[in-house]
Amino acid sequence: MALPINVSDLINRRVIESARIEYKGDWNPEPILHSICAFANDIDNWGGGYIIIGVDEENGMPKLPVKGLSKSSIDRINKELLQKCNLIEPRYIPIVEQGAYEGKEIIVLWIPGGANRPYKCPSAFPTEKAVKSEKVYYIRKMSNSIRANQLEEKELFMLANNQPYDDRPNPAAKTEDLKSSLISEFLYTVNSDLYERSLTQPVAETASSMHLVGGPSEWKRPLNVGLMFFNERPDEFFPYARIEVVDKPDPAGVGMTEKIFTGPLDRQLRDALSYIKNYIIKEKIIKFPDQAEAVRVFNLPYAAVEESLSNAVYHKSYQIGEPITVTVTPERMEITSLPGPDRTITNADLQNRRLISRRYRNRRIGDFLKELKLVEGRNTGIPTILRAMEMNGSDMPSFETDEDRTYFTVILPVHKRFLLPETDAVPRKRQRRSLAEVKELVVAALKKNGNLSTSGLAAELGYTKVTSTLAKALKELMAEGAVQYSEPEKVRSRNQKICLIKGIHNE
Repeated sequence: MALPINVSDLINRRVIESARIEYKGDWNPEPILHSICAFANDIDNWGGGYIIIGVDEENGMPKLPVKGLSKSSIDRINKELLQKCNLIEPRYIPIVEQGAYEGKEIIVLWIPGGANRPYKCPSAFPTEKAVKSEKVYYIRKMSNSIRANQLEEKELFMLANNQPYDDRPNPAAKTEDLKSSLISEFLYTVNSDLYERSLTQPVAETASSMHLVGGPSEWKRPLNVGLMFFNERPDEFFPYARIEVVDKPDPAGVGMTEKIFTGPLDRQLRDALSYIKNYIIKEKIIKFPDQAEAVRVFNLPYAAVEESLSNAVYHKSYQIGEPITVTVTPERMEITSLPGPDRTITNADLQNRRLISRRYRNRRIGDFLKELKLVEGRNTGIPTILRAMEMNGSDMPSFETDEDRTYFTVILPVHKRFLLPETDAVPRKRQRRSLAEVKELVVAALKKNGNLSTSGLAAELGYTKVTSTLAKALKELMAEGAVQYSEPEKVRSRNQKICLIKGIHNE
């Protein structure tokens, strides 16, 4: 059975977060069983995890070249793995893939979040002294599998009846509703070893390998996440599962345009982003009279829009029959999805733009979007948005919700340059100052502010850099004995400043 993810990307943590991957240089059944149990419990709805056997860990990264497993040990490990997994209550068997990496044999265990959590397993295997060991619950904390405390055990039992919606079987659908062409396209895009097999085997087999079906053998149904990504019209199963982009150039609605994007979640996201990039985002080239380089700014930086909209697709509840809306006005863009953020994110967090969620609403949607490289890793989306806005010179975004957390809106302000009248958009060229005027301004600036660096003087005179006229003015003032360096013996010092010579210009 092949994995629906590229093994090289998995081993090198290019797609899956480090907290969801464990490296084991060899078969060590006790800690491996504990980690299987912890990933299956999936207390934070991350989507389970992976254990890679045959690869050592070094400082949190795979130790290369990989150690690998001996071919003679593969069958023994598979048999022991099945025996040990029978000790988990309720029974849980991970998806096992045997393969090679850099010419070495490895085994990859894929452990999706279990449908029958909570799971427990023996804390230790029987020995001569201890015939039987108690069974306990294990969970993941950061990159470790640990024994759950009493409070965490209660939380696991509360989660037992709260399986994420995207990971539930859909009773109204059939396995045939999953389109093999869309599945194969996805597997080809992520460079999965399962791609070739998907072209010839029944869709039910491929879907089973990708953990896209659930339920008892006599009542297999596609999971909601499978219908969201591998059906041409997921909105037939999840009403209004779409993106609506509304461009309102006038508050009264004059000239308003509306575009609706449907289809598999990744397609509608790409289509909506392509439309915004081509028709909504605009660029201005600003030329300054005192510098050769022009400055390019955008009304909205694409990276911030991309991350905001991708996060909306990721975190929206598909049980609520409302679309994701993108509303564009001359002043800002608003991206709204339902419901609001988890209450672990406080109002103060929203005001400080610090949105770190402990638990994800859609654990499987996130996995597919990450494998397609449409979203960032865990809790990195907001920093990406902030960085993009800052680099564009835009005002910082804001995040809104209500007291009941019924909605979540990301507000991206339009760059101020696009809010100015067209006649004022580009700075008017000033009349060039004479050398004598610059010399007078230098002396006045030093009188007013005290010692200044050359760049500080340039800024005080309204320049963006030290111009040739300013440099010439300083040279002449020094020759005249009007100004001097604060550290004459260290002309190239970073702390060097220009100062007035005492006794001069004291009037």
